[in-house]
Amino acid sequence: MKLTVLALSAFTASAFTTAPPPSFQTATSSVSTTSLFGSARALKKKSRAAWLELKYGSVDVASEASSAILTNDDGLEYVQLTSENGSTSKIYLYGGVVTSYKDADGTEFIAVRPDAKMDGSKPISGGLSHCWPQFGPGEIQQHGFARNVNWSIVEQSSDKVVLELVPSDYTKEMWDKEFRCEFTVSINDEQLDTNMAVTNTGDEDSFDFQAALHSYFTVSSLDQLEIAGSFEGKEFLNKMVGDEGEMQTEDRSVITIGEEYDRVYKGVNDPVLKDAGTGKSLSVLNTEGWEDTVLWNPYGNEGMGYNNFVCVESVKFDPVTLEGGASWTGTMALKPSKDE
Repeated sequence: MKLTVLALSAFTASAFTTAPPPSFQTATSSVSTTSLFGSARALKKKSRAAWLELKYGSVDVASEASSAILTNDDGLEYVQLTSENGSTSKIYLYGGVVTSYKDADGTEFIAVRPDAKMDGSKPISGGLSHCWPQFGPGEIQQHGFARNVNWSIVEQSSDKVVLELVPSDYTKEMWDKEFRCEFTVSINDEQLDTNMAVTNTGDEDSFDFQAALHSYFTVSSLDQLEIAGSFEGKEFLNKMVGDEGEMQTEDRSVITIGEEYDRVYKGVNDPVLKDAGTGKSLSVLNTEGWEDTVLWNPYGNEGMGYNNFVCVESVKFDPVTLEGGASWTGTMALKPSKDE
């Protein structure tokens, strides 16, 4: 059964809920100097881990990588990558989501909303969140299931991790297809690289899917932000007009946000975020697979922390059909630079 291709007006980015408090952005697993407190925390983590395993299945990792897996205060596991110059990235196994990317100066480029849940009770609202095998509403749950299941580590080093998602009883209940998703994240002194590879591991049946990185990016404030790219002259769906949105033509080469945004730009995949508050730019380099861009911001929503993030999403909106044994790849890199 193929996924239904919905009209652009049918899907929305607003279904995501927000980023974690700042403490989650920088926290690593901590050790108490008080043995009693340490024991209590250990019991809490053990109980939480058992609950997560019961609900989502165990996290399968290579034994040599296990010592490099960290755990937040709510029991979710993550890995941290570090480049030679001190740039870092944090990737959670739950949802396979990148929740942090800092350059050598310590500037954070990825946002997690202050209302985000970091305990596995719902998808993490923020980061480079996976929408797969569906983008928006449709025949299965909103934005698919890749963002709310555990991914497994198949390869790990100090500057690279490869995560894998394969069918489980949970996924088969809603989407009974044979697949393998592999998400690779690597960091170097210049940029953060990501690669999403989807393979149909079945022998005969084909399947359709949509994909997106629902990317949240940190900004000092919206009035300091400009988004450049090949927007000028492109048609887009402005979902904030009317009941079902309205197709409009963009007359700007640089986008600024001073109102609630939910816009779908098909055929635009070269956005650059310029933040006057930090004096830095972030180029979103979609070099393969990702063809479209969605801009979203819940302007005025203090609970979501609207003034300190913008979603600039890398999207493959038109469904991809994969025959048995075939693969699709989406490649995206984040490259920071200092503005002159």
